[in-house]
Amino acid sequence: MIHIYTGNGKGKTTAALGQAMRAIGHGLKVLMIQFMKGKINYGELEAAKKLPNFTIEQFGRPDFVNPENPDEEDIRLARAGLARASEAVDSRKYDIVILDEINVAANFGLIESADIIALFKRKSADVTLILTGRYMPEELEPYADLITECREVRHYFNKGTKAREGFEY
Repeated sequence: MIHIYTGNGKGKTTAALGQAMRAIGHGLKVLMIQFMKGKINYGELEAAKKLPNFTIEQFGRPDFVNPENPDEEDIRLARAGLARASEAVDSRKYDIVILDEINVAANFGLIESADIIALFKRKSADVTLILTGRYMPEELEPYADLITECREVRHYFNKGTKAREGFEY
C-alpha cells in the first residue's frame, strides 16, 4: 500500500507515527526517514530509541530550507534520503517505510516526483510506504491507495503561540 498524509493542517507526521506505533504493536518493522529534519530534538527520536522495531534516520540540516534557493547540502541530503528509502524498500527488512516531509522536499525541488514514482513502481507488495508533508505533488495521486488531507480550521500559532516541546517537536 501507499499512504499519503498531506494538507496544511497539523497532524501529518503524527498520523504516520501513530500508524508506526500500531504496526510495532503487531511486531512489524518500521523505518522512518525524515527529510529536511536534522539535529533538532524531536520527541519521536527519543521515543524510537525505547521501542523495538522502530528506526528513525534524519536527512536534513537543523536550518530551514529556502524554497526559492535551496542550499546544495539540502539537495544532497534529500537525495541521500531517497536513496536510503530505495535501499530500505529493496532490502525488504522493513514492513513500513515512512518518508516524512518528502512532499515538501519535492515541492522545494530537492528531489523529483519522477524519482518518488520510480520507488512506488519498484516496491514489493509486502512493503507499505507512508508519505507525509504538505504540497503533495499531483503526479503521486494516482499511485496512492490512501490519501488523507489534514485541513487547518484553527491553529494556536496564529495567536502567537510558539512551537512546544512534545507537541510540534
